[in-house]
Amino acid sequence: MKILVFGRTGQVATELQRLAEVVALGRDEADLTQPDRCAAAIRDHAPDLVINAAAYTAVDRAQEEETLATVINGAAPGAMARACADLGIPFCHVSTDYVFDGSGTAPRQPSDPVAPCNAYGRSKLAGEEAVRAAGGQSAILRTSWVFSAHGNNFVRTMLRLSETRDALNVVEDQIGGPTPAADIAAALLTMGRAMVAGHAGGLYHFSGAPDASWAEFAREIFARAGRATTVTGIPTSAYPTPAARPLNSRLDCGTLTAEFGIARPDWRDGVSRVLEHLEQK
Repeated sequence: MKILVFGRTGQVATELQRLAEVVALGRDEADLTQPDRCAAAIRDHAPDLVINAAAYTAVDRAQEEETLATVINGAAPGAMARACADLGIPFCHVSTDYVFDGSGTAPRQPSDPVAPCNAYGRSKLAGEEAVRAAGGQSAILRTSWVFSAHGNNFVRTMLRLSETRDALNVVEDQIGGPTPAADIAAALLTMGRAMVAGHAGGLYHFSGAPDASWAEFAREIFARAGRATTVTGIPTSAYPTPAARPLNSRLDCGTLTAEFGIARPDWRDGVSRVLEHLEQK
């Protein structure tokens, strides 16, 4: 089976290349600021499955670059999905918990109303809407708090800060499921192969368990890394950012488990695997 992946160096794209034989397209081959070129790449490669693991992910910068973010996160996935629909190719697309407003405390269902609280979330919602409007065989996987041994993510940031600081203030009133990129990649491959075999696809949630705050996430990272850095929990109001962050990023992942047998991964084990990978490097 020929799998075409948009993205080459991002966290999920990197893990897809580690887990399976795929054709991964970087920006030089498929620039998402030019959606028509993405559609052309699909026609040129004629794959059995397409996975979009590329995105504009600079959440704060998107407040000033919303038009650009919406082209990359909205128009480009739409062009991919339309090309796949025209050719009868299953299409998998990665989205985010940021399509929700972050209110309440209950885990969000895939069918719950969406209301992004920042430009990045709006751009990702535009992508979801464009993919669904294409009318083909597609699956949208919303996930949260992605981390791995490569790229920019919370685990690597905490480890870097702990090298020079013995105490950190970390937000404790934002709650969500940290998710290893390797598990996201594995889930996408399982979903995609099922779709090639005839599964219709749909809208799904996938995040690590158990749900935790950023402060709890940081403490676990330091405990497993053997770092003595102390974490003090602070409210979001004490750490202002250009883009608002959702307080509730909990995701109900039951539909994904029921349809594909994919359970929520324990993110603490994922942290240990990332630390082992970093030690080997």
